[in-house]
Amino acid sequence: MQNPEIVIIGAAIIDVLAYPVNVKVFETGSYSTEDIHMTTGADALNEATILAKKGRRVQLETVIGQDDAGKFIQAHCNDAGIMVRDACIKKDEKTGMNIVLVEQDGTRSFLTNPHGTLRSLKVEHIQMPFPESAKIVCFASIFVFPKIGPDKLVQIFSQAKMQGKIVCADMTKRKKGETLEDMAEAFSYIDYLFPNDEEAMLLTETESVEEAAECIKSTGVGNVIIKCGKRGCYIRTDVEKCWIAAEENVNCIDTTGWKRCEKMCERGKPLWRRGGSAYRSDCMAEWWTLRIEMNK
Repeated sequence: MQNPEIVIIGAAIIDVLAYPVNVKVFETGSYSTEDIHMTTGADALNEATILAKKGRRVQLETVIGQDDAGKFIQAHCNDAGIMVRDACIKKDEKTGMNIVLVEQDGTRSFLTNPHGTLRSLKVEHIQMPFPESAKIVCFASIFVFPKIGPDKLVQIFSQAKMQGKIVCADMTKRKKGETLEDMAEAFSYIDYLFPNDEEAMLLTETESVEEAAECIKSTGVGNVIIKCGKRGCYIRTDVEKCWIAAEENVNCIDTTGWKRCEKMCERGKPLWRRGGSAYRSDCMAEWWTLRIEMNK
């Protein structure tokens, strides 16, 4: 499969999940859980997986080792129809693995390996120029990769815009005390930015979601979508600022991977429609954005 519609840039790792966990394990030395299983993970691979399942042609720009964990990821991508270039497979890299500890109430804690591929992505690992067939370039996520700072983001995003692509990006919490001023040039190339409330307020050093959105919008971001958990999403565009409430009483089995992906798929509906069941939770905000853009 060639001619990708969407290019996703970011990490692809293995997650080992245990549920439910309890601090008692540190007292007893052993603790029984209902489930322990291994799966693929990381923002970029989660997004690519959901999009591929929705029938989209997706290319994943990432770094994977040639070890058993890397082979597991390659098999997953082959099965899902996700395009991964041979150059993404690195003999000298150790594929990242996380242990995800899920408490009874759904709260997650992570044990990570700083020497794996989770944070090893560099600009030189990313194929540029981007494929002509791609309409969207999505970066997952800002502040994850130590070697991709604001100047490197400018390089990536400006290339995408020069080629006429739609640029989407997610965020995590800043790692080196970065300020909004530091990020302003990179942000100016972004069409859709998807921070959560904590990430947005930390970066902007504000005390409300609305104020954070205004600050981020002032850098030139086209559309700011701030995910606020059970409160829903706050939207700031060129023409609108509004809250979209999360739908209550929905049995969410797992929202992982939906936060940044299902927006890359169909057009034909208003970007931020009010009412109805379009927003079952904050994770659906990105789904609808990409649905609209892919069908323009």
